[in-house]
Amino acid sequence: MDNNPQGSGGLKASLGGLFGGGAPEYSNTELAGVPLTGMSPLSPYLNVDPRYLIQDTDEFILPTGANKTRGRFELAFFTIGGSCITGASFGALNGLRMGLKETRDMAWSKPRNVQIINMVTRQGASWANTLGSVALLYSAFGVVIEKVRGAEDDINTVAAGTLTGMLFKAAGGLKGVARGGLAGLALSSAYAVYNNWDHLTGTSSPSSSRLY
Repeated sequence: MDNNPQGSGGLKASLGGLFGGGAPEYSNTELAGVPLTGMSPLSPYLNVDPRYLIQDTDEFILPTGANKTRGRFELAFFTIGGSCITGASFGALNGLRMGLKETRDMAWSKPRNVQIINMVTRQGASWANTLGSVALLYSAFGVVIEKVRGAEDDINTVAAGTLTGMLFKAAGGLKGVARGGLAGLALSSAYAVYNNWDHLTGTSSPSSSRLY
């Protein structure tokens, strides 16, 4: 029986045109010269040019005018939610400690369990409300200051932290406002230093992301 290479080649071409759109074929010599840095060797029978699979830089699909880092508005939801969860967790632990301390003279019974649960829920809700309110004020001030200044830097962080402390302690009068402003200034300044520690020490990398 005669072998017909041309016939098999024509059949292969027709099938390639049907399923693959007639993609070009590469010989083993051509494929051997294609660099495959960081990739496993590809099969020469794949209907894909390996050169298109190599990416030297990161590629992102971003809207027109968008930055590669999240802004304050995007981070506000994470900040507020995380603060509420953190406050609720800390408050629940603190309420459990207080409940066990206040009922240490009582025997294990239903009234003691109810009192401990009430203390846990009360403290958890109180701390979640407190930290959530602080995070909400900080995020709101940060977004407003960013829009007014038209820039995003550590000045916005320090200003938002200071205004948050002042407004949060506004019910305590001028002394309360001053103490709250100083506390917010200190905490926001410490966070700004921590956020720029690599840059200050000269070990920052261009691809490092920053959270405000």
